[in-house]
Amino acid sequence: MTPEEVHQQLGSGGVGLSAEEVRRRRAKYGLNQLTASKQQNVFVRFIRQFHNVLLYVMTAAAVITALLQHWVDSAVLLAAVFVNAVVAFIQEGRAESAMNAIRGMLSPHATVVRDGRTVDIEAIHLVPGDIVKLVPGDRVPADLRLISVDGLRVDEATLTGESLPVEKSTDPVPANVSIAERAGMAHSGTLVVHGQATGVVVATGSDSELGRIDQMLKDISLSSTPLLRQINYFGRMLAAVILLSSVAIYAFGVLWHGHSLKEMFMMVVALAASAIPEGLPAIMTVTLAIGVQRMSRRHAIIRRLPAVEALGSVTVICSDKTGTLTKNEMTVQRLVCAGEHFDVDGIGYVPDGDITSDGRAVDPAGNAALLAMLRAAVLCNDAALYNEAGTWTIAGDPTEAALLVVGAKAKIFYDATEARCPRISSVPFESEHRMMGTLHNGPDGKHLVLVKGAPERVLNICTAQLDAAGEGALDKQYWQQVATQTADRGLRVLALAERRTPPRTPGELVLDDLDDGFTMLGLVGLIDPLRPEAVAAVRDCHRAGIRVKMITGDHAGTAHEIGRQLDMGDRPAVTGAELAALTETELTTVASDCDVFARVGPEHKLRLVQALQATGEVVSMTGDGVNDAPALKKADIGVAMGGQGTEAAKEASDMVLADDNFATIAAAVAEGRTAYDNIRKFILFMLPTNGGEALVVIAAIICQFTLPLTPAQVLWINLVTSSTLGLALAFESAESDVMVRKPRPRSEKLLSGYFVWRVCLVSVLMAAGALSMFLGELHLGTSVETARTMAVNAIVVTEMFHLLNNRFLLAPVLNRVGLFGNRIAFLTVVVCAALQLAFTYAPAMNAVFGSTPLGYIEWIKAMAVGAVVFVAVEIEKAIVRWRRANVTP
Repeated sequence: MTPEEVHQQLGSGGVGLSAEEVRRRRAKYGLNQLTASKQQNVFVRFIRQFHNVLLYVMTAAAVITALLQHWVDSAVLLAAVFVNAVVAFIQEGRAESAMNAIRGMLSPHATVVRDGRTVDIEAIHLVPGDIVKLVPGDRVPADLRLISVDGLRVDEATLTGESLPVEKSTDPVPANVSIAERAGMAHSGTLVVHGQATGVVVATGSDSELGRIDQMLKDISLSSTPLLRQINYFGRMLAAVILLSSVAIYAFGVLWHGHSLKEMFMMVVALAASAIPEGLPAIMTVTLAIGVQRMSRRHAIIRRLPAVEALGSVTVICSDKTGTLTKNEMTVQRLVCAGEHFDVDGIGYVPDGDITSDGRAVDPAGNAALLAMLRAAVLCNDAALYNEAGTWTIAGDPTEAALLVVGAKAKIFYDATEARCPRISSVPFESEHRMMGTLHNGPDGKHLVLVKGAPERVLNICTAQLDAAGEGALDKQYWQQVATQTADRGLRVLALAERRTPPRTPGELVLDDLDDGFTMLGLVGLIDPLRPEAVAAVRDCHRAGIRVKMITGDHAGTAHEIGRQLDMGDRPAVTGAELAALTETELTTVASDCDVFARVGPEHKLRLVQALQATGEVVSMTGDGVNDAPALKKADIGVAMGGQGTEAAKEASDMVLADDNFATIAAAVAEGRTAYDNIRKFILFMLPTNGGEALVVIAAIICQFTLPLTPAQVLWINLVTSSTLGLALAFESAESDVMVRKPRPRSEKLLSGYFVWRVCLVSVLMAAGALSMFLGELHLGTSVETARTMAVNAIVVTEMFHLLNNRFLLAPVLNRVGLFGNRIAFLTVVVCAALQLAFTYAPAMNAVFGSTPLGYIEWIKAMAVGAVVFVAVEIEKAIVRWRRANVTP
């Protein structure tokens, strides 16, 4: 719609709305604010966190230990239940925090025209039809249709992801274009960085683009991580097995063997105590916490603990372009003069690098056309380049700063050049004219007019061109062809020209002076260059079986070229408009097959995440703007930018990148896979202990001999092995193939068939060792107390050996790294040994646990049991490696 049609439809007129009309419209449309969702009772939210099977298992363990009057153990377990619930309660509040952050982006004040007067009001009182004035520094208070524009540029990065300020105009655009292409609109929450404008309010509050995003956040539920789903399933299965086994054994003992109810109850309690993995929640938390620390050292800040492991299961990373895959530092890469072109070395704002032609460095002083173009690039410029304590920074427009940098690479510095050719006047850049001009006093005393702008606009005012031989006739077709070729390489193209005649008004340059008679100097090709480490990180992700998709608000041509350089294929970028036209079935196919998406809006990003998840992918989404918040929340892992990210994006995310670098995501994936490996290693270490203890108790019940382990001794074994030996596995480093293997399937169980086999093997070996020690001692005539002490020590010593087995899931440990690569493991063995010596020899421990002192022969027997299990597991691992190596693919 044209501005006149907007005025007519909204009935605003030139003098603004009347007070009576404002009241009527406010009653109809409401206040200009985002509506808060109804808050759930805090107590109900907290109680709901206890609805978790794993917490039920932990609570059952606490009840059992309380029945055994082990109050300390009960208190620790109940504390763990409480802490888990508190953490879940806090994390559930992330969505509300994200929406509050979005609401905080609304402008508090607005300058409006009402009843013919310009007044400043609180922005919440704006209504559709209000006329709003914008100046630099204003945050746009509502969605505005612009009706007059004077050089307006708006930073829309929070809504579109576009890295550069967007030039605005009053021209109408088609109704179905993306936000980034709505030149005649200024949207709520964006920031005015240059110029002035007047606009008519067309949408307020929840009807604005910001309100749509807020509503999308409300409609999205938090997704669970793969590990939490697996732990919940594991907990349910384990609880069912414990319950059914306990009932079966209890009935068997009472009905078949005629044991008393009390006696069988204590045996069943011992069985349940042996089967419940009390240490799993604590070790899982410690492992994830260590992952958090390791990731923080790599500039990845984890906001939600389970996100550590979820990163390791990611199959698709949807990444923003600007600042994540690229440096977010505009850089000149190509210079084109008449009949020749040059490449520019170096990236970013550091003025180091050569200007080359066919690989050879060029001195601009020997090329009149090149020298004149670089001088124009430096002088026709409003940016600034600073060196502060060895760090190069800019002020002003990044594109103009890049021109200063290329000039500095040619030893053409702004201060010295401007001193020789001082500026007298200028015409600022305006979107309607797409160029700027400056007037200077040349070194020869003559006036010098310089222009910079869009190639097609500058060509229209040129009548000649400068080349190595001097000034000649303009070859317009040549320049148009070269400009197209440069743009096809993903570069942003600017043209530079000069004129040596004075303006019509002495000492003053106006727009009408930029009309004709200019000499074309050349073209400049700029790009936001790729981070070198991002290229390697994308390659690492591909090798690890992870698809990387680039989703950006930038132009399709630029996105395609960046994607090609990142080895994302040579298919054209899919635009947001094209996505919007797809059905859900078509979208699923496109989301899976295509890797580069351009000009996308928040609803497109959200649909892409949902489409990928619908095909079973575990999706990580990066973003920095408020427009990214819904997709960040919906993704399995939302990754926000810490440097340039909005608070809304950070609050909706699971992880924040302190350095805004894609390579950090790849490093975090490796740490996530390591954390998951270490949790599995602990489970593989812990379950045989529980299984061995359970088999010992079941054997005693079935064979009707004295329990080899009392309930108290079972809890001691679980406590001492989990809190010392098991803890060492949380500190394991990444295995060599961590970023070579494919991501684990979403449906993969925590315990694979092979893991179940390993657990059963070690459980049987451990139970056999403990029973042989117990029954052997009874056969030699020793007391039941001594025989039980032998059984306990046999299991604990076996776990010390088994800890070494589990340092590598399949690789051998009989080498320097396997035996000595984890100093924490040796420390925990020493601590465990000390505790076991106290269990065996301390009188107080003897009284509590019914243990007795042992001689050195008994210790040798216990170590022999452990050594047998160690050797058996290493042989089994070698057989599995051999079989897998010899299986025909």
